[in-house]
Amino acid sequence: MISTSPSRSRLLAPLIQLAALVLLLEDWFWDLGARLAGVLERWAPLRALEERVSALPPYPALCLFVLPGLLLLPVKLLAVVAIARGHAMAGIATIVLAKVGGAAVVARVYVLTLPNLRRLGWFARLHNWFIAAKTSLISRLRASRGYRQARWQMRKLRRKLRFGGRRAGYTSRILRRFVALWRARRRKSTRTEQE
Repeated sequence: MISTSPSRSRLLAPLIQLAALVLLLEDWFWDLGARLAGVLERWAPLRALEERVSALPPYPALCLFVLPGLLLLPVKLLAVVAIARGHAMAGIATIVLAKVGGAAVVARVYVLTLPNLRRLGWFARLHNWFIAAKTSLISRLRASRGYRQARWQMRKLRRKLRFGGRRAGYTSRILRRFVALWRARRRKSTRTEQE
């Protein structure tokens, strides 16, 4: 086994933490997408489509698994172009929507096609290696001092922004007012539609 020198591990530590942070963010998008897909799966036509997808042979299932990522690549590139041309908010919103939407589709296709994809030996080996590497990187990130500090800061921020109570900050009061106005408008439009 090759040992790494302390100076080399100090140089690689930020890259490992960055990779783990990207994987953690991907996991968050994946979970959010899976929840969205779970809501949509109640729709009967979509259920029928899912049954057909889960019955695909391994190689067509692989093509279907790769397709959403390939289709979203031009959308993400256009979003980067929009950011470069001064439309930062539109570009960022497009990237986030593409990420969440793509994660929803890919997560659902992954769940449906994984049993058939695992019948391909090379895919099963690659999948097992990736899951082990991802788990290792994320556990290293969670064990790092920077991650613990960031979690502590997030908890502190959540406590500061919590709704209600005497400790509610300025941002919390603004959010409460916005929610109250939004609910009032919604009730008013519902009443108008009913009349």
